[in-house]
Amino acid sequence: MTEATTKRGALYLVPAPLDFGCEPQPPVEQSVPLGTLQAAAAITHWICENAKSARAYLKRVDAVTPLAAPLQAQQIQELPREVHKKGDHGGQFDARPLLAPALAGNDMGLLSEAGMPAVADPGSSVVRAAHELGLRVVPLSGPVSLLLALAASGLNGQNFAFVGYLPQDAAERTQRIRELEALALRTGQTQLFIETPYRNAALTQALLQALQHNTRLSIARGLTLAAADVRSNTVKGWRATPAVAADERAPAVFAIGR
Repeated sequence: MTEATTKRGALYLVPAPLDFGCEPQPPVEQSVPLGTLQAAAAITHWICENAKSARAYLKRVDAVTPLAAPLQAQQIQELPREVHKKGDHGGQFDARPLLAPALAGNDMGLLSEAGMPAVADPGSSVVRAAHELGLRVVPLSGPVSLLLALAASGLNGQNFAFVGYLPQDAAERTQRIRELEALALRTGQTQLFIETPYRNAALTQALLQALQHNTRLSIARGLTLAAADVRSNTVKGWRATPAVAADERAPAVFAIGR
């Protein structure tokens, strides 16, 4: 290992609580391990989705373990707007310039608004760039909504896929639901997907209309929050049970399978 390499910083993937946009927010240490909070507190250079929410998270970290630098002195870079709109999972965005502080010897943190960065959120371009630059990539422990929802669903946890968001157009969404259902029923592979919270009710209704009655549907809302709610049943069972009022602001993970 060369001297130049030893002076380089590492890229830490820092999970955030799953309570973004929710009220009230429980103490951060209830869902994020102390070791992760301590590692985050030692970092002073950040890449994030949104600087405002990143500072809000760091303020919560500081309440548990003091930050290495005052909040106003933290160096925070936002991912470009086009990354948020189009995603960065296809490799089109070159994130190497964002990692200049790491090349200069500073550890850096990658942070999303909720959960693990680069999983169901932007950030994979930053991780890819870190590998290209020979930087050490360190994922830290913390909440990952997809795995929590899968574990609580009762569906196949040995063979599963996350397929992101479904189409917003009603006809295209119905077609996609039926494609995913056919795949799940044929292979046994659980299909996981998400939606913007204010569209959760519309997606739920579309699922109950399009899916076969014996297909199993799981919806996990507000994971790690006090009002967390996970329901898993056949579509027939869902249709026979009165809808439960849910907080439309609560993020949800949907899963279908057999």
